[in-house]
Amino acid sequence: MIRGNARRPLASCQARHRRRGLLLVLVLALVAGLAPAPAQATPSYGLSAFGDLRYGPDFKHFDYVNPEAPKSGTLRLAEIGSFDSLNPFILKGNAPASLAGAGLALGGTAFVYESLMERDEDEPDALYGLIAKSVDLSADRSTVSFTLRRRARFHTGQPITAADVVFTFHALTTEGDPRYRFLYRGVVGVTADGPERVTFRLKRDADRSLPLLIARMPILSHVYFADHAFDRSGWRRIPGSGPYRIGEVVRGQTIVYDRVPDYWARDLPVMVGQDNFDRVRVDYYRDRNAALQAFFAGTYDFRQENTAKSWATAYDTPAVKDGRIVREVWANRRPAGVQGFFINTRRAKFADRRVREALADAYDFQWENKHLFYGLYKRTESYFANSPYAASGLPSAAELKLLDPYRAVLPKRLFTEAFHTPTSGGRGYDRANLQKARALLAAAGWRVRAGRLVNVKTGRPMRIQFLLDEPVFERVVAPYAFNLRRLGIATSIRLVDSATYENRLNSFDYDIIVFRLPQPLTPGAEQRAYWGSASADVPGTLNFAGIKSPVVDALIDRLVRAKSRPELEVAAHALDRVLSWGFYIVPHFYSGTYRIAFWNKFGRPKIRPRYSLGVLDTWWYEPRLAAMLKAGKAPPPPPRPRLP
Repeated sequence: MIRGNARRPLASCQARHRRRGLLLVLVLALVAGLAPAPAQATPSYGLSAFGDLRYGPDFKHFDYVNPEAPKSGTLRLAEIGSFDSLNPFILKGNAPASLAGAGLALGGTAFVYESLMERDEDEPDALYGLIAKSVDLSADRSTVSFTLRRRARFHTGQPITAADVVFTFHALTTEGDPRYRFLYRGVVGVTADGPERVTFRLKRDADRSLPLLIARMPILSHVYFADHAFDRSGWRRIPGSGPYRIGEVVRGQTIVYDRVPDYWARDLPVMVGQDNFDRVRVDYYRDRNAALQAFFAGTYDFRQENTAKSWATAYDTPAVKDGRIVREVWANRRPAGVQGFFINTRRAKFADRRVREALADAYDFQWENKHLFYGLYKRTESYFANSPYAASGLPSAAELKLLDPYRAVLPKRLFTEAFHTPTSGGRGYDRANLQKARALLAAAGWRVRAGRLVNVKTGRPMRIQFLLDEPVFERVVAPYAFNLRRLGIATSIRLVDSATYENRLNSFDYDIIVFRLPQPLTPGAEQRAYWGSASADVPGTLNFAGIKSPVVDALIDRLVRAKSRPELEVAAHALDRVLSWGFYIVPHFYSGTYRIAFWNKFGRPKIRPRYSLGVLDTWWYEPRLAAMLKAGKAPPPPPRPRLP
């Protein structure tokens, strides 16, 4: 089952994840590097990236669950947007975020489809057996083999076999979303060595993350697809093997997941104490404000608040005051991710780095944080913010060894200045920053004529359209667009529906978008999808800026092939500097916290996961508390879970 915290944050603090972006990210963000654990001379019950596994082979359950948690009740959630397909594995159509393994970043985020191995939310990159009871990575890393559990079953009752794994790999890489081909490109072949054992053969230069990526591949039924086309979107329910199956569906509006009573893996250590709700209902709202009001009306139960204004001003309601709704702020130990204005460098007007730097100078974060965000955010100054992989100060000696070969093509300031985003006095009009922007534009061949910024060679004016699919971001864009107009740039905001937005992103039909890409706890091959040249022209790419840089490619290669965490950190720092000084995005902001609100009718373990909220995984329904709410009474305040 695809789990984790690759979330779909929306609203003024974070940009909307697309379903397909997270389809890849949920696999990539959970893994990054691989060192066998422990010795891998014999089959192992788990894998970790750079060290020992926290749990031994005989562990009973994860520390952050209540193994005695009751199973009952319904958890009601909300998403923004819509959906027109139940097939999350292909490019066509827009599947529900929760079905695709995206969104609802509350812990477990896909209920229907399972993978060979499952992750521990207290470790940055450890996997333990789920469908596979063991894994064997050869000493020369040329093969990785999985031995499957005989009792593993699809919802149809059909056993999960090596043939299903082989089928899934070929289906995803030939007919599935194009990113699967990119993801598994290091696989030479896959064979079933009997009904319960499957072996993947890997290229000699394959990314160190590849065995873990394979371990996180969702497994599908070859028997089902013998009678159904894999590449068709629509409303058919593709069978999975997870703790939930698809129940009621109201097209484009609601999807319900029903717990499978005889779920085959319910007693496995990686599943004990989890998936405790009988039903999970997800309603879709077109408008974020309407969703907020629906929450206060009791239409759904849990809300992760990503809009600073709403958190600061909208929760002064009777239900919050009397304790029926609980509000909490939790420390977020995950990397902040990369959110900002992504500049489409495929367009000639943005090809010059100086133009992009000028656009960065025009953004006044300090004013927005004061007047729009109630001072709740920190400015993003790194592609790896809120993590040890963020670069700081000047390059270290170890970083210089990686960067020196490219001095001729890198900005000189990369070697002599620490990167910082522009700062202002928060007045909304910073003369020094705008003057700097004008000078950069002039040096790049743009001049103001009759109040318009035009290209000296072509005479064409600079026009920028911001493409959005949610009105909430208009208030973030508007002050920025105002400053751009002061530079003579004609700006506009284009708000479209989610389907149109998806299509335009897939075909690179945009100037600037607002987006957030999650960063994993251990960076790895997902960096190729985000910034690598090979992904820049892939339809539906995650490389929204269209970056094509041999230096970036080389540093990503060093990152994914790092053999230790210190080596990984050095490569990430160097990559961070090159991306930052390339001005491919205008960075936004992050909070470093989770802001959550929920109707007080749930039980929670005493310890929460280190790297996720754990709501879907570990919370449970309390009928007594729910009855008090129904009677208009406020239950007692719930004990607050602690971090391990």
